[in-house]
Amino acid sequence: MLKLSIITINYNNLDGLKRTIRSVVNQTWRDFEYIIIDGGSTDGSVAYIESQSANINYWVSEPDNGIYNAINKGIVKSTGEYLLFLNSGDHLYNDFVLYENQGQIVNHDLIYFNIELADAKTSRIVSYPQKLNFSFFYKGTLCHQSTFIKKVLFDELGLYDENFKLVSDWKFFILALFKYNCSYLKVDTTLATYYLDGISSNWTNKKMLTDERQRVLNKDFNGFIEDMNQLLEFKRIVLNLRNSKKIKFFTRLGLLNKF
Repeated sequence: MLKLSIITINYNNLDGLKRTIRSVVNQTWRDFEYIIIDGGSTDGSVAYIESQSANINYWVSEPDNGIYNAINKGIVKSTGEYLLFLNSGDHLYNDFVLYENQGQIVNHDLIYFNIELADAKTSRIVSYPQKLNFSFFYKGTLCHQSTFIKKVLFDELGLYDENFKLVSDWKFFILALFKYNCSYLKVDTTLATYYLDGISSNWTNKKMLTDERQRVLNKDFNGFIEDMNQLLEFKRIVLNLRNSKKIKFFTRLGLLNKF
């Protein structure tokens, strides 16, 4: 059994697709299969995929019912023990990143790395916490592009929920971690570069993303919502106090303990 399947979905993003494919086929460690699910592109993507077919284990170009339907097609076709979703436009951090870190991809259900976030002008490295708690996922998430997921998790939890447009990967993570108690490992190095031009990063979709998250929380974690909102409010108050000039002054004088 192959250790890893890398799955790329694409729709009319030829330039981004070229960047993604190059980063995969240039890896110095190649114990993986590469799967591309194209949504019926008309911009030359299909011809480019065909030209790279020697480096691709499976590909298809046909209409789909959205991002998660396309990803689910890739999951069904995959045979690797671990899956990595590298969407069209995103790329692995360098040509050696799999070689240098493939030994870490064992034993755990989720293995996550740091991610480089980039736009047309700037980039920055985001380092995820060593311990994943519910409050982190209440507002944040892990990037697909930086997380190896053990395939058997999809057998146990099911495929991505195609009723959502933006948050099905987040839903999968939060259920896997806090409802099914899956194991995880943080590797403190950068795995991939994620470009902030996708549908979930578009600020105009913020309301849809928030609404979809709330539907998941209401259904699966309703009893925790009030507690979480109070916790976040307490955190906000404490942070404001820590940043208060008066509090800092009294702390320096020894009249208050540092907190």
